[in-house]
Amino acid sequence: MNILALSSFKLNPAAVLLADGKVKAGIEDQKLLRSRTRGMPITAIENCLESSHLSWTDLDCIAVASKPLQGWRRRSWTRAKQSAFSLLANAYYEADDSGVAAQQLNHIRRLRKRVSSADKVITLDHHLCHASSAFYCSPYEKALILTLDEEGDGRSGTLSVGDGNKIRVLETIAFPNSIGWVYTLVTDLIGFRPHEEEHKTQWLSLEGEPEHKGIFLKLLRSSDGVMPSLDFSFFTRGLAGGLPFSAKFYKQLGLPTAPEEITQDQKKAIAASLQAAVTEIIADLVTSFAKREGLKNICLGGGIFQNALLVADLEKRLNNFSVFVPPAPGNTGTALGAALWVWHEKGNPRADIASHVFWGPSFRSQDIKDVLDNCKARYAISVTDERKLETTVHLLTSGKIVGWYQGATEFGPRALGNRSVLASPWGGYVKENLNDYIKHREWFRPFALAVPEEDCAKYFQASTLCEHMNSLGWEHPDNKVLPEGLAFAGGRVRLQIVKQASNPLFWRLLKQFGEHAPAPILVNTSFNLFGEPLVVNPRDAVRSYFCSGLDAMVIGNFVLAKAGLSQLQTKPGTISSRSPVNA
Repeated sequence: MNILALSSFKLNPAAVLLADGKVKAGIEDQKLLRSRTRGMPITAIENCLESSHLSWTDLDCIAVASKPLQGWRRRSWTRAKQSAFSLLANAYYEADDSGVAAQQLNHIRRLRKRVSSADKVITLDHHLCHASSAFYCSPYEKALILTLDEEGDGRSGTLSVGDGNKIRVLETIAFPNSIGWVYTLVTDLIGFRPHEEEHKTQWLSLEGEPEHKGIFLKLLRSSDGVMPSLDFSFFTRGLAGGLPFSAKFYKQLGLPTAPEEITQDQKKAIAASLQAAVTEIIADLVTSFAKREGLKNICLGGGIFQNALLVADLEKRLNNFSVFVPPAPGNTGTALGAALWVWHEKGNPRADIASHVFWGPSFRSQDIKDVLDNCKARYAISVTDERKLETTVHLLTSGKIVGWYQGATEFGPRALGNRSVLASPWGGYVKENLNDYIKHREWFRPFALAVPEEDCAKYFQASTLCEHMNSLGWEHPDNKVLPEGLAFAGGRVRLQIVKQASNPLFWRLLKQFGEHAPAPILVNTSFNLFGEPLVVNPRDAVRSYFCSGLDAMVIGNFVLAKAGLSQLQTKPGTISSRSPVNA
């Protein structure tokens, strides 16, 4: 059975191709188009079909992780209630939302025209797809499922029970009682771009004290129960305006009403307070429902749970429960969730879906060589994987920052060892060089560290959620090997646990590097230019390499170094230099 599944037509749409219960392909549209997108992920669809050698006629089902008409009705009813005394704002948002819903319905109409039977195209509730991705990727036979995001089909969250291959919804959280929406508003308030830089709010929270936590608890949970319920006295009438916080909000937090006048210390306190309040509300919510249902396993899905700091704190608070977050908990992951829901609704058994997420495009050596020759780039060729690893280890131990481009592209928000920028943690000024000359990012954002699964417990205390960087680890108190600055906030670290079975080449690189360094640990950050998605094809990689401060790049079996290829010779015969054919 061939199932093509699409995420909702919001920001960063994605497509996944599931064939007989196994993921054959999956990619986000923005990675292919090199810019933020919304709407029908047609480029991602074409890539999935082409890489799976299928056509539209080969598809048994197309599942879309959204019900646009149902979502519009729910939002329209909410606006009518909230904006009864703000008719102009209501009319503006209603007209805008109606246009978006019409576009989404047109996307579905176009899909139905591409297949032999319109019945092959089905629409699914957005949060049901979040729940499906969270539960069916988990190792649990039965679990409580919590989904939270800004808004999907008029809802901001659900609580469900997953049992075998079925999901039963317990409660829903209607928009605008949305933790995700408030998180986005605060992101905008403190000077970051909403819907893009919520992760910066997360990391900035580590720099402040949660002195306003009580106010945010009141704002996010106005009732006596455990469900999120906004106190609308903190918002303007009709929830209208660029930042719809009311005078009460600014007064209680002691803030100037002009966002540009908020000081850096105030921003840190706001971020810390929001993060602490959100953590407490979610922990209370999960604990209450898990006890009520008699469950010990928790699955978390939705964009809120891309917040690795939140997940790590929840793991500590929920230490009597087992917690799971899928590899792509945000909107991208609803494509996978939609496919899995269709597959399991047919009564098919569970399978190990998330053993790895290298589902995107991969390229042959000839494809890479053609790009390098066309760019008139000078390169060396590593004859075997062993020689390629020797060369890469030599570069890393020499303090070089290396673009590492191997195999298929990762699905989801994080670079997991196939489209990565790597550096030795013990290299001179590694954080400064990565921040200033390559990533161009804020000083308070930590870099991730990759470590082989077998060595993790020697250096870190971490859960299995670190395999996809969905949580944080802690330095082992009795074996601290990291140089100052790579651990943060009480010994926390962003951590990727690398399994030999899921990424054998990257695992071997870590092991081999560990033979020449204090530990088999590398700094791993995403391979992309500032403001761009992860690189996908060889041309993306070459452009990013030459336009950034990278010292070298290992792309397939080809090695490039800006300091000159002669410096790559580690021992006679290790690599052979070759000029491009067209040079």
